[in-house]
Amino acid sequence: MADFTVLSMKWGTKYGAEYVNRLYNMVSRNMTLPFKFVCFTDDTGGLDSRIDARPLPEMDLPPDKERGWRKLSTFRDDIGLDGRVLFLDLDTVIVGNIDDYFKIEGDFFVIEHWRPSKKHGIGETGVYRFEAGKERFLYDYFMSHMDEVKKNYRHEQAYVTDVISKAGRLKFWPKKWMPSFKYNCMRPFPLCFFSDPILPEGAKMVVFHGNPTPDQAMAGKTRGIKKFVRYVRTPKWLGEHWR
Repeated sequence: MADFTVLSMKWGTKYGAEYVNRLYNMVSRNMTLPFKFVCFTDDTGGLDSRIDARPLPEMDLPPDKERGWRKLSTFRDDIGLDGRVLFLDLDTVIVGNIDDYFKIEGDFFVIEHWRPSKKHGIGETGVYRFEAGKERFLYDYFMSHMDEVKKNYRHEQAYVTDVISKAGRLKFWPKKWMPSFKYNCMRPFPLCFFSDPILPEGAKMVVFHGNPTPDQAMAGKTRGIKKFVRYVRTPKWLGEHWR
């Protein structure tokens, strides 16, 4: 049995099976520790057979904007996880060895938000690590106080990082490990039209959040009203790693 678990989730149609398969491939190339790769999903079609694909844990959520609340089900103690678990959002791009994400000591690790605020909170749960079953209370409290939690927190990551921080157990990954593609890699306007996004020294993963997504960056485009000031040239290093 693997000593460590890399965990992902895929539901809905935003990301296809190719995102999960790429993530599995990147973990395989960049991790020397024994691991199993688990994906909770509502659609197993197209997934690599080496991925441990499981049904999404049941979670009775109202049909409003999701905002990541389903990720709280990863903290349940009855979903077949054990030991140290590293959760990765599907749009994470791994660019270096990730053994240290399991070796670093601490109870609960998240990305330190690049622009912390009341709206966004202090941490990002695009990449977080926890001990299986130890944070069950986060799920239980949300399910029994859903309206209250949603009133006080914009999304799941603000809720999780605030509660764990107040308990004195929140730790952040070293900043150099976790650059934001949007804030740390892309060139500012107007240099973005002439220079490729950089890969910061010491990076182990590049975090994509909002636009552009990895596939948009590979296509050299972004969306929305910021598509001109956030114009993105396709970086060679992205194609080398995101496969």
